[in-house]
Amino acid sequence: MTVEAGQYTQTQSVQSSQKTGIDYNRPLFLSQSDVNGTHIILFQLARVENYSIWYRSMRVALLGRNKLGLVDGSCKKEVFPEEMENHWEKVNAVVLSWMMNSVEKELLGGIMYTSNAQEVWDELFERFNKVDGSRTFNLHKEIATLSQGIATVSTYFSRLENLWEEFEALVPSPGCNCEKSKNL
Repeated sequence: MTVEAGQYTQTQSVQSSQKTGIDYNRPLFLSQSDVNGTHIILFQLARVENYSIWYRSMRVALLGRNKLGLVDGSCKKEVFPEEMENHWEKVNAVVLSWMMNSVEKELLGGIMYTSNAQEVWDELFERFNKVDGSRTFNLHKEIATLSQGIATVSTYFSRLENLWEEFEALVPSPGCNCEKSKNL
């Protein structure tokens, strides 16, 4: 059965995964929820300051959908038989659309014309995964000057915890696996 490009529906894409015998545990399996056009995380990458949380959120979302291999390089098109290349392209396009939907409009120009999800992932990593001295300074300052004010204890503690986690992600503690280092 020949299907023209414009007539290939989301349901056919899912059925294609099932017809080719792709197990739901495999990265090339597409479920209905994968192709319904929704966002896989609730916020967008906007700048260096939110890259860390965007990266972790996208990584968890992709891992949960068994698609992390398409961005980390462990699921390359070359490892699949030739008859699966078109299906790999479809799954890659779905992952690309998730990534494009998860960045602000101003950032799309740099990734819009890239046809490989891993290349986009690597490009965003290269562009945004910078330890910015001013960001670490501002985080340190926010931590030092944070006060509870009229916030509840749980809100205050959550805010402090978030700041510490971001700081630790940007500037990991130096050390080794020895006992003294664990105390740091």
